Amino acid sequence: MPDEPVIPTATEAAPTAGQEPVAFITAQGKRETRPRDAIRSHDFRQSGFLAPSELRRLRLRHEQFVRAAAARLAMFLRVEVTVQLAKLQIVGYQKFTEALTSPTHITFFKAEPLKGASLLVISPRLGLALVDRLLGGAGQMPAAARDLSEIEIALIDQVALLILSEWCNQWPEVRDLRPTLLGHENNSRFLQTSPPDTAMLVLSLTAGLAEALETIHIAIPYTSVEPLVRLLGPAGLQEAESPAARPAKLVWNREFDDVTVPVVAEWRGLMLSAGEITRLRPGNILMLDPKCASQVQLRLGHVPKFLARPGVRAGHWAVELTSPAPS
Repeated sequence: MPDEPVIPTATEAAPTAGQEPVAFITAQGKRETRPRDAIRSHDFRQSGFLAPSELRRLRLRHEQFVRAAAARLAMFLRVEVTVQLAKLQIVGYQKFTEALTSPTHITFFKAEPLKGASLLVISPRLGLALVDRLLGGAGQMPAAARDLSEIEIALIDQVALLILSEWCNQWPEVRDLRPTLLGHENNSRFLQTSPPDTAMLVLSLTAGLAEALETIHIAIPYTSVEPLVRLLGPAGLQEAESPAARPAKLVWNREFDDVTVPVVAEWRGLMLSAGEITRLRPGNILMLDPKCASQVQLRLGHVPKFLARPGVRAGHWAVELTSPAPS
């Protein structure tokens, strides 16, 4: 007699996608199983770049950049500009470019003297609003995004240079840090500025001229920004203050040896009205505070430099310097 077909019960039904069990080893060394959708994937190639303390200091530095950029944009556009820091993270280059919408406005730039090409991504809607404002309009965002013309790109480059220059100004530890625009693209699929697995420091901002906000991304290869990150730590601060980084000691120019400088010693402490001065006559006695007489101000070239006290030296009036003059 042929075997009867086996009909699986509800408990024996095949697991749905994402529910199949996956074996793993816990931190205590035990082997366990859990559904696949309960396990979060992690890319170890992107881990360990920034310690929590470094990320915190880096975020504080970029919060200063956001405030400064908003102020400069407001003065440049002569309208209130909203700029907020949305996210600061390390992302793979391929993952970052695949997440960009199309069309978009991408500007390649290089922060001299740092290595590597970086990206400034501005939403086309925000770009068109900036163009409208630069041409004298109110800066209203259009309803839909579209590709930008060459003239519109040239106008947006002015705003891009302003934003990137302000980013460079937030790193006074690096001399002559300046942005250079390299080119433009409107489709992220054609980007080839870095290998796909390159770690990128991505700064995401929300910006707008009115209530409508759009996104601005600044993506810099981590290898390029790593020297700046080191300057944020205690070791970097010590390195920045090392003798090699300090300005050279001033050397006196002997050509100034014979230049004459007027030296005047005076004290203040007696004030008279204009009427009292007109009534002064020879023989009048003026009462002076002894404390004022002991606090003579010595002026070099009409600039107060020292406090002194009066006296006599070799039959001539003289002053003895007691302390530098208060600034």
